[in-house]
Amino acid sequence: MNDDAHALDRSAVRRAFDRAAPRYDDAADLQREAADELLERLAPVRVTPRTVVDLGCGTGYATRALQKMYRGADVLGVDFAPGMARRAHGSWRPGRRPLAVCADVTRLPLGDASADVLFSNLTFQWVSDLPGLFTELRRVLRPDGVLMFSSFGPDTLAELRAAWAAVDDRVHVHTFPDMHDVGDALLAAGFTDPVMDVDRLRREYGDLRALMRALKGIGASNATVDRKRGLRGRRALERVADAYASLTPDGRPLASWELVYGHAWGASTPRAGRGDAAEFHVPLESIGRMPGRSGDARSRQGRSE
Repeated sequence: MNDDAHALDRSAVRRAFDRAAPRYDDAADLQREAADELLERLAPVRVTPRTVVDLGCGTGYATRALQKMYRGADVLGVDFAPGMARRAHGSWRPGRRPLAVCADVTRLPLGDASADVLFSNLTFQWVSDLPGLFTELRRVLRPDGVLMFSSFGPDTLAELRAAWAAVDDRVHVHTFPDMHDVGDALLAAGFTDPVMDVDRLRREYGDLRALMRALKGIGASNATVDRKRGLRGRRALERVADAYASLTPDGRPLASWELVYGHAWGASTPRAGRGDAAEFHVPLESIGRMPGRSGDARSRQGRSE
């Protein structure tokens, strides 16, 4: 994930989401579905927060739902794309706290141990340095606070990745972290009792161009450091389309999405400042459930749409 070819250009990621902001809600069906699932998982967790932070809030869909869920809490939306933060800020009803700020989730403008709930829907895959990200989140999370998140797993867009590989050896589709690597990074940063599971979906698109337009609509452009600049030729796209058709059943334009869901708890002793966490690794299969906390490790696979 962190080799030079697959590293992400954070400035390019920010520009892509900024451009997508005006039309994002029209294209973000999968993102809303994942947010609803994540909110449903959060609802039974026993926590009475004073401060809730929606990391990578986009246009504010989940932020508004969190405000309804925790009416007595301060709910803050954070997004590093200015266009997204502006739309989230402007989407609140009169009389409600219009709290949405433009900031990077890896450098949050929040004090140590200042949040009770950290919520993030499909944002972490845009951060190359997961250990650094989770160290920052542990710094912000209060002892016994909860981190609830979703992300894309490595099987996401596997067909598109393979189709491009038949054309050239450049990186065209991001490499997403494995569920077990995410769990290891959480433990290394000092989080406790992580619970992870995965949901696999396949969705059909009109053709390859429709899929690529859908990705552009949600800001999911190729932002790897090694990406090819400039326009791609028609012949190259035709070759990708031909290769893509050979990789799906009956040549139908299907795309795989691997959704990783997880939650973890803050350590009993918060991490102060921005120092590096001591590193250690525990197999995810060996992680048990703490008494009185909901959820268990499981894997749900094979759902199709």
